[in-house]
Amino acid sequence: MFVKKLSECSEFISRDGVILREIIHPDKQHLSVNYSLAHAVVKPGQTSFPHYLKTTELYYIIQGNGIMTIDGESRAVEPGCTVYIPPKSVQSIQNTSDTDLVFLCIVNPPWQQEDEIISDDIKYV
Repeated sequence: MFVKKLSECSEFISRDGVILREIIHPDKQHLSVNYSLAHAVVKPGQTSFPHYLKTTELYYIIQGNGIMTIDGESRAVEPGCTVYIPPKSVQSIQNTSDTDLVFLCIVNPPWQQEDEIISDDIKYV
């Protein structure tokens, strides 16, 4: 059985400026999974840097309200929303609430920092 507490996960800032804690990553645990799972936080008034991943990503919003933008299309998000982000889609998320915007990120195949391309590097594909 695998059980991991969020408090056991090291916090770091991703290249897009989001506070992340990797919960599950097959490179770090001996688990037979083809995805990674991370807990993400965007502070009030902040927006992640426009970026894209070479992989598929899902966000599941837990707390706060925001605006999710994918390839120029924007939609409001709130707790209970799931967002599908296709590979190589330019994305950002803005926190529009007075509390942390908290969400889970599922990346398939697993997230790798080198697969995250930030705004200055973006060439629309």
